[in-house]
Amino acid sequence: MGPPGAGKGTQAAYICGKFGIPQVSTGEMLRAAVAARTPVGLRARRVMDAGELVADDIIVDLVKERIRQPDCRNGFLFDGFPRTLPQAQAVVDARITIDHVVEIRVSDAGVVERISGRRVHETSGRIYHVTFNPPTVEGLDDETGEQLVQRDDDREETVRERLRVYHTETHPLVSFYERLSDTTNLRFSAVDGSGSVEQISEAISAVLNAR
Repeated sequence: MGPPGAGKGTQAAYICGKFGIPQVSTGEMLRAAVAARTPVGLRARRVMDAGELVADDIIVDLVKERIRQPDCRNGFLFDGFPRTLPQAQAVVDARITIDHVVEIRVSDAGVVERISGRRVHETSGRIYHVTFNPPTVEGLDDETGEQLVQRDDDREETVRERLRVYHTETHPLVSFYERLSDTTNLRFSAVDGSGSVEQISEAISAVLNAR
């Protein structure tokens, strides 16, 4: 868990590599189930074709279908799920066991600085940061000398709106899992996400290995 820009994707890839487990995302599950025309996939396809959001009960059924696959035998990592309190409660009600929840904590100011400072070379996809990874010449790609751009999703007003949605819909899961850790075998850990990628990886390794 963590706000946008906390580095969840980078750390998820690290954890999956370390433990040899798959990264399970709702987007990947939806695409695979629809393509395979599974019963749950067909239900989801009907909902999406109607332009509606896929309901939590369908998402949970997709999760149950996905984690029965052989590659999940030794574990799995949820990516972007659960995202809301109803989804988290539905997971508990479905008796899907989550062993460990890790929150990467970054302040709102840190998130805004981290994301709004990104600059991109559109042709190659190379990413810079005005503070943490600046180009040799301000505003220009190191290799081509072409202009760097700021993506719309990286603009400060967009970042602040994403943070608002995160605090409203997803951050309440922190309290949910903290309470659950008091009454079940689930373990909740929080790590400081303001350091380097390597420092955050080491902190996550420490809490996972301590289990």
